[in-house]
Amino acid sequence: MYAFMPRPSRISDPRQLPDARRHKHTDYSKAVQTGDESDLRAIVQSADAPLILILDQVTDPHNLGACLRTADAAGVHAVVVPKDHSATLTDTVRHIACGAAETVPFIQVTNLARTMENLKEWGVWLTGTAEEAEKSLYDMDFKGPTGIVMGAEGPGMRRLTGEKCDFLIRIPMQGKVPCLNVSVATGVCLFEVVRQRMAPA
Repeated sequence: MYAFMPRPSRISDPRQLPDARRHKHTDYSKAVQTGDESDLRAIVQSADAPLILILDQVTDPHNLGACLRTADAAGVHAVVVPKDHSATLTDTVRHIACGAAETVPFIQVTNLARTMENLKEWGVWLTGTAEEAEKSLYDMDFKGPTGIVMGAEGPGMRRLTGEKCDFLIRIPMQGKVPCLNVSVATGVCLFEVVRQRMAPA
C-alpha cells in the first residue's frame, strides 16, 4: 500500500477565504497529499490497468486545476509533473480543481524523462500529443496500462519529453483554430481512454 507525505493546507478554515474564492466541493481544511517516484511505482503496481496523466510545462494554475478535475472524473490513478517549470498545488489550483486536488495523487518528480523511462519499465505505454503527429487519438488502443502526456499551450512538450513517448498522436481538428487549451485537450484524450475501457468486450 502506498503512502503519501501530507502537506497541510495554508488555509485551515475555508471561512477565511473571500466568498468568490470558496467552492462548495473544495474542503480547504483538508491536507493535500503529494508523492514522489516511489509512490508512483506503488500506484502503478497496484492497478490492473493504470491510467497516468503526465503534464509537462503546465505552469498556469487554472489549467492545472482544470486538468486535476478532469483527471478525477476520468479515474486517473496519478498526475505527474516536474518539480521545475510546473504549477503546484496552490489554493487557486485547489479552487479550480473542485475537490480533485484532495483525491488524485499528485506526484512531483525531479527528472521527468527518467520517470517516463521508469513508467515504461513498469509496463505503462506513453502516448504524447503533438500537432505534427500522423496518428490520430482515435487510432490508439488505450485498454492497457496507459500514460497520457500533455504539454503546455504554445511550447508544448519539451523535446526530450516527446522523445520518451512510445507514441505521438494528434487530436483531429475540424475548424480553423490551431490547437485546444491544454485542459480541454486533456479531457478529450482522457475520455477517449474512458470510452474504450467502458466499451463492451
